[in-house]
Amino acid sequence: MGFVDGALGRLGRLGGLVFLLAGLALSGWGAYEGAYPAGWAGTQGTLTVKQCEVSHPNNASRSSRKNRRPVRCEGTFVSDDGKHTDAGAAVQVRHRYGAGAEVAVQQTDAPATATSADGEYIQAGPDRAWRFFAAFFGGWVPTGLGVFCLATGYAPFGHSRVSYDEAWDAAGRGVTHVVVIGMIGVGLVGAGGSFLVSYFV
Repeated sequence: MGFVDGALGRLGRLGGLVFLLAGLALSGWGAYEGAYPAGWAGTQGTLTVKQCEVSHPNNASRSSRKNRRPVRCEGTFVSDDGKHTDAGAAVQVRHRYGAGAEVAVQQTDAPATATSADGEYIQAGPDRAWRFFAAFFGGWVPTGLGVFCLATGYAPFGHSRVSYDEAWDAAGRGVTHVVVIGMIGVGLVGAGGSFLVSYFV
């Protein structure tokens, strides 16, 4: 845009690039991680629990240990199609299960060999998937801000900043207005909606 130049424009565009990359990274992470508990990636199956152990990080405070108790359940994994088994499977869950309980899991990485216990699993379920999808949509917000800053040179930080009104007026001369409003709007609605859905599925 013509109204920004020099250091101010470069600062704004640098900040915009940071926002853009952070937003894309968050959206990519949410989509990638959400695909597994949703059953879109990996191998679906069931882990029959042999034992579960609760462990607390040594450096965690007493209050944090109380509120966050990682549980590791070990057992035998059998894929839904019966083609894959792993007698040394283990998964991190929120609650302890008794021996013989069946936990729906997604195998994200198969064991290197039939006897190795290096397979990776996550607990499956739509509630977990929707929380990751909330992160996917949440990434649209900083991405939209990044597009705005890159297009106008506006820097929403520091003592020297391009006038927001000037930047917004300049953005309105093209499609930047529509793109920014659309991305931020979809991001906010999608993130909030996905997070709420996760509590009802």
